[in-house]
Amino acid sequence: MTRSEAKLEGRVAIVSGGARGIGRAIAEELSAQGAAVVIVDAGVSIDGRPDQPGIAEEVARSMPRCAAMQGDIVEVAQTAVALAHERFGGVDIVVNNAAIIRDGFIFKSDPAAWDEVLRVNLTGAQRLLAAATPLMREQAKAGRAPGSIVNIVSTAGLYGNFGQSAYGAAKAGLVGLTRVVAHDLARSAIRCNAVAPFAATRVTESIRPANDAQAAYKQKALAVPAAYVARLVAWLASSEAKMSGQLLGVRGREVFVFSQPRPAAKALMPRDGFDAAALAALEPALADLVTDLEAFSADPIL
Repeated sequence: MTRSEAKLEGRVAIVSGGARGIGRAIAEELSAQGAAVVIVDAGVSIDGRPDQPGIAEEVARSMPRCAAMQGDIVEVAQTAVALAHERFGGVDIVVNNAAIIRDGFIFKSDPAAWDEVLRVNLTGAQRLLAAATPLMREQAKAGRAPGSIVNIVSTAGLYGNFGQSAYGAAKAGLVGLTRVVAHDLARSAIRCNAVAPFAATRVTESIRPANDAQAAYKQKALAVPAAYVARLVAWLASSEAKMSGQLLGVRGREVFVFSQPRPAAKALMPRDGFDAAALAALEPALADLVTDLEAFSADPIL
């Protein structure tokens, strides 16, 4: 597939956190493939503090048929949908990418940091979907080609990582939200999938390795361009992708599908008690306690 094929001609996308890193790469790829794009970005640092307030407008000026919405996604979600509808005629693609990170071991956790990470990373995604999906459903009923939703998650929410209770919990919640939304929109044929990206971003730059394996992961991750992630997201946004409710990963040229939680083994307890010895049958199915950085420490294929 080449950009010149314009797979997304006539489609309208909203990308939260779309002014930098993976979000910007996604917005640019969607635009290059013919979509009109609304970039929503608060212009904050990776920990959510004011940083570059005008960056959304700056990036939007570099792309054709692109509009900018500056602000906190929780607060401007409805306005962003209205902008896409009024300026470009609808909403076909939603990419939930906005995220911040405030790390801290659980025994030193800051309640305010927890609340803010969950609010931006998970509640922000829910607010944008709650605002966009009524319009997307009405469009499908009117005969417009059904749309696509892509939620950017993280292996930190699948494997866990030291000190990332808020970030990991928010991203795990976003996986759950993906599944529910896929069910809710199935009758409208609107698809919803999740992508766990591996790429050089402000998140990978902020990693503080706890061991040699994690240090190696950071070094390798910083060499992976975000363009690989953007290409997968653009494909998921196109009519070629038929899947929904799936959890994908992309690491350079590697694209993979994650298994999702399903019973892996079973032990039967007696009617009148509890047989701890019977649980030994479950041990081969137990998951290793490794971090995501350790699990993906091999060299990426670029």
